[in-house]
Amino acid sequence: MKVDRVTFSGREGQKLAARLDAPDEEPHAYALFAHCFTCGKDVFAASRIAQRLTEHRIAVLRFDFTGIGASEGEFANTNFSSNVADLIAAAAHLRQAYKPPALLIGHSLGGAAVLAAASEVPESTAVVTISAPSDPGHVAGLFGDRVPEIEAKGEAEVLLAGRPFKIKRQFLIDAAEQNLASKIARLRQALLVMHSPRDTTVDIANATRIFTAAKHPKSFVSLDHADHLLSARRDAVYAANVIAAWAEPYAWNVV
Repeated sequence: MKVDRVTFSGREGQKLAARLDAPDEEPHAYALFAHCFTCGKDVFAASRIAQRLTEHRIAVLRFDFTGIGASEGEFANTNFSSNVADLIAAAAHLRQAYKPPALLIGHSLGGAAVLAAASEVPESTAVVTISAPSDPGHVAGLFGDRVPEIEAKGEAEVLLAGRPFKIKRQFLIDAAEQNLASKIARLRQALLVMHSPRDTTVDIANATRIFTAAKHPKSFVSLDHADHLLSARRDAVYAANVIAAWAEPYAWNVV
């Protein structure tokens, strides 16, 4: 496996940190991976899935959204729309530096983001969501009893996965204004929805709504024993193997 550590410019010109994992042979396809909310490109699910996909000769670009990990910018000033813009910028970087992404993969809120960004990546032929919410507004549930404070004061510090993050009112407003269902209905790419019935962070009913809203070709695969973060290596490896097999007729050497 070959690794390129690169940076590219996000929506507002900030430098975003990225990593391309590529097979030693010529890739069958290039994929763009969007990580979960407040996670980074090196979270277990992203790194394990990317590394496994290289064994199937799929090159994977994963990156830190604005204000996350090694990327520049203030997280508090970001929102779902800015994440989508960062994804489109990442696709542009792949297009210019390597080849356009045929495959878009998103985990959790990153899954919602790839659904929203898909129409802006015309070369993509397949989209995969993993444990994704059907509505970006779902993320407000992670803020618990701090939502009234965010709405009243304009911002509040929220503890997420043991780390403090400043969340502003504009984040809630932006998430509430998204109409993801209509974008899913207009998808022209093949869609694979992956979700665990044991997911206690994003209920599997979200997968049902995404799948129902989409037109064929579409597929659903249950990640039966997985938790939301696919923290067990076997679950991430299984997901990657399924993605590679499913994507072959749609994404192999399409550019």
